[in-house]
Amino acid sequence: MEICLKDLAEDFCQGCPLKFSPPVVSFRETVTEVSSETCLSKSPNKHNRLYMKARPLTEELCKDVDDKKITPKEDSKIRARYLADTHGWHVTEARKIWCMGPETHGPNFVVDVTKGVQYLNEIQDSIVAAFQWAAKEGVLAEENMRGIRFDVEDVTLHADAVHRGGGQIIPTARRCFYACQLTAKPRLLEPVFLVDIQAPEGALGGIYSVMNQRRGQIISEEQRPGTPLYKVQAYLPVLESFGFTEKLRAETGGQAFPQCVFDHWEVLADDPLSVGTRTNTIVLDIRKRKGLKVEIPALDNFLDKL
Repeated sequence: MEICLKDLAEDFCQGCPLKFSPPVVSFRETVTEVSSETCLSKSPNKHNRLYMKARPLTEELCKDVDDKKITPKEDSKIRARYLADTHGWHVTEARKIWCMGPETHGPNFVVDVTKGVQYLNEIQDSIVAAFQWAAKEGVLAEENMRGIRFDVEDVTLHADAVHRGGGQIIPTARRCFYACQLTAKPRLLEPVFLVDIQAPEGALGGIYSVMNQRRGQIISEEQRPGTPLYKVQAYLPVLESFGFTEKLRAETGGQAFPQCVFDHWEVLADDPLSVGTRTNTIVLDIRKRKGLKVEIPALDNFLDKL
């Protein structure tokens, strides 16, 4: 990309001023604990109530979804057996997965853990529609959710079908999903590159220096048999990767050749809801870029009192 921009500026647009905005990094939203309370949301007509909780999914489970080992189309009993044997889920709950999202195949789940609720199957489609919307645009910065399981714990519905249509249930369920996310210690996930660097021994000091400046983490270093070259592997946050190649070449006299490939998502430890933390700054910058209200919505906007 840097080469293309350089060619564009120097060869194709001489005398024409160009303005380059910084590249956009895509984040994900997740939770790290079970919701601190059961979240209640009432429909606009006050006749329907939804009670839900959020809980985190393991990274192994998310990777299985990414690798298509768990799909929404496979038989629910086979999927439930796999989840029970591999990830320790309760079989009964695993059979009652309503949907996955976003886009119906992402690493987030809605699970029905209710007992003997009337008319529940009639509002299932509305809750699924609200979930797909919420999972695509999380509460922190309208980024995709990842690794969240929402449990529908109880539902109180009006006896007349007219009063529990999609117009009543969809916005209610969406608010409930957001409330669950905010009460379950929300966190931001950042993408991380696996960097493969080939370099002679004399350039290793420069590589370590650049990595330390950019929150990089070196995981292996080995000499290639029969050559003076070393192969260094490291994790580098995508956010820190802009200008990395240029900096590395400057530090090593052009002797290091890096290759970056996406590897995994990593949780940013800071609380995005605490003002002044690094994660909070990132969230506010994303909201500003997307033209949203700069403040993260408060829990009171989504939660109803009993």
